[in-house]
Formats: sequence, structure tokens, C-alpha cells
Amino acid sequence: MSALPHSASRHSPCLVRAACAAPLLLLLLAGCGKEEAKVEDIRPVRVVKLAAGDGAERVEFSGDVRPRYESRLGFRVGGKIVERKVDVGANVKDGQVLMRLDPQDLRLAEAQARATLRAAETERDLAQADYKRHQNLRAQNFVSQAVLDAKQAALRAAQANVDAARAGFRGQSNQAGYANLESDTNGVVTAVDAEVGQVVAAGAPVVRVARTDEKEVVIGIPEDRVEQLRKASDVKVRLWANRDEAIPGKIREVSPVADPATRTYTVKVSIPANPEVRLGMTATVDMAAGGTGDASRLRVPLSALVQDKGATSVWVVENGAVQLRRVQVAGQAGNDILLAGGVQPGQTVVTAGVHLLKPGQKVRILTADVSRRGDTEAAAVGAGAQGDAK
Repeated sequence: MSALPHSASRHSPCLVRAACAAPLLLLLLAGCGKEEAKVEDIRPVRVVKLAAGDGAERVEFSGDVRPRYESRLGFRVGGKIVERKVDVGANVKDGQVLMRLDPQDLRLAEAQARATLRAAETERDLAQADYKRHQNLRAQNFVSQAVLDAKQAALRAAQANVDAARAGFRGQSNQAGYANLESDTNGVVTAVDAEVGQVVAAGAPVVRVARTDEKEVVIGIPEDRVEQLRKASDVKVRLWANRDEAIPGKIREVSPVADPATRTYTVKVSIPANPEVRLGMTATVDMAAGGTGDASRLRVPLSALVQDKGATSVWVVENGAVQLRRVQVAGQAGNDILLAGGVQPGQTVVTAGVHLLKPGQKVRILTADVSRRGDTEAAAVGAGAQGDAK
């Protein structure tokens, strides 16, 4: 048996290893060339459902809650305040004493009036007795009729003096009672304008009491909105402390004169009795401007619009996918846009992340919000959700 060449014997181990590694390399290449299964791209979106008759322009103004009736109470007589029985914020009842004046001078005046009345009554009694004696004398023809007539006139004058003195006494008695300042209604003390030791004149306001049974929201509107909002409908009031609750309101009064400082017209919106509504709360009044809306127009948030090839469009959700629809913009209503064509009532329009969609893109609706309020917040949340999905 012939011996192998030296070179062949030297490289035989390498050839063996290469031959063994070849199948493994083929298997690795086959594994790398296999394509992964594609995951369908479904984007989460927030939408709004278009409703017919939503084209009326809605406006919102801020204001505060005030009492419809507020009394500035003052003493009917002048004097020195000796006692204050209430503080600001105190709830008071009808007839409750709020302040007291020093009654000494009033009591002296009352005593004087009483003495005057007694003197007048004494003179009246004397005149009456004198008149009766002269009646008897006249019956016996001892005095003339002229004398009797004079005595009768004196009696009438004395009775008139009694009536005048009695009226003066009653009036002075009332004056003495006016030393106590009483509330004339159930309400709450909103201000105290005088303190103990202060001398006040008759009629000067010293305490303010507001009724709590009827409240209203006072707002200021610009002059170009006065006539539109005078006929406003669907007025809703929302408190800053509870934005989720809409309180129905009604425009009660529109000021005929603009405020000299703000140049706005004061509007008072009455609201139903609600114990949760407290005086001084911050509130917003949302209303549909009368005569400015068009029921044929539809409202969408500004975030729903996209520019496609120089035209304004919106994404409409149909069968779980979005399609681009060109629309005609008719105007602006607050933060919303009025559309005059291109979409129909009942269609669902994407309001957030519109720039991340493409025709035929499948979407998953996060929230279907048909209300006008909250569209801006929904757009912001939806855009963040789509950014995370991307």
C-alpha cells in the first residue's frame, strides 16, 4: 500500500472539519432568511360623532356668583354704636338683632314725650269739665250761647293737643325701639361697615345682608355681542369648583349702559336654588348665541382638520378604517370649526393624531365623545396615546 502524499496528510483534518461545518452553515443561513410575520398596525384614536343642528355658535364668559337681593342696613336714628352681634359670614334670621345703639338719649326723649301727653290729657280733662258746667248754666239760661260755644271750642283744641301729644309719644317710642338694628330677611352677612364706638347718622349703611334663596351669575359681555346674546338660548352655568355639572340658567337682565371701567355690559343670569352654589364662587356661562348659528352646519374641533394637497380635509372612520374627506370651512365658533359640506350628520370624525394616519388605516376608538365640551382635552390625550403607539 502506497503512502499518502505529505501535503494530503497535512490538510486532511481541515477538510474534515469544513465538511462537517457545511451543513450547520446551511441551516443557519436558512434560519436567517425566514421572514417574520407582520403585525397589523392599528392606531388608537379619539373621535367625535357629528350631530345635526350643532352649527349654532356657542360662547363662554366668566363671572361670579352673587345674591339677587342684598340689603344695606342702617339705623333709622343716629347715635353711638355700643354692641355688634354678628360677623362677616354669619347666617342670620329675620328679626335677629345685628347691632345696638346707646339708647339713653332715645329713652329720655321718650320720657319727655310721655310727660307732654299727660299734660295735654290734663288740660283736655279740665276743658271738658268746664264745658259741662257751662252746658248746665246754659240750660238754666245763666250764660249766653256764645260763652258755651267758646268753651266747646276750647275742649276741641285741648283734645287736638292730646292727639298730637299721643302721636309724638308713639313716634318717640318707635325711635327708642330703633336703637336695635334687626335683619329684615333670612340671609348671610356679607360686610360690616361700622364698629363699636362709632357714631353714625340715621340711614348710614352699617351692615350688608344678602339673601341666600335666590342667586345669579354676573358676567360682562362686549358691545358687539349684546344684541346676539340678548336672545341667547340653552344657557348653561358651570362652577369652577365642579366643571362636570351643568346648571341651567336664564338671562334675567342686560344692563343698558356699559361699565365705565371695563367697557362691557353687565348681564345677570339667574340660576335655580342650589345649596352647593355659594356666594362669590367663580363660574362660567356657556350659551348659544341667538341668530348666529346655522343648523345645516356641523361643528368639529380645530384639531380634526388636516391639509391635503392644499385642501382642508378630515379623517372619517368607516368600518374600522379611516378615509380622507375634503370639507368646506364655513367659519369659526369659539375653539370649533363650522363645516358647510363634505361630511354628513352621524359620521365619526377623528379629532386627535390626524397627521399620523393614512387612507385605509385601521383604527381603534378610545372614546366616542359627542359633546362639544372636552374636545380639546380629548385631542391632547389622543395625540399622546398615538405618540406612544408610534
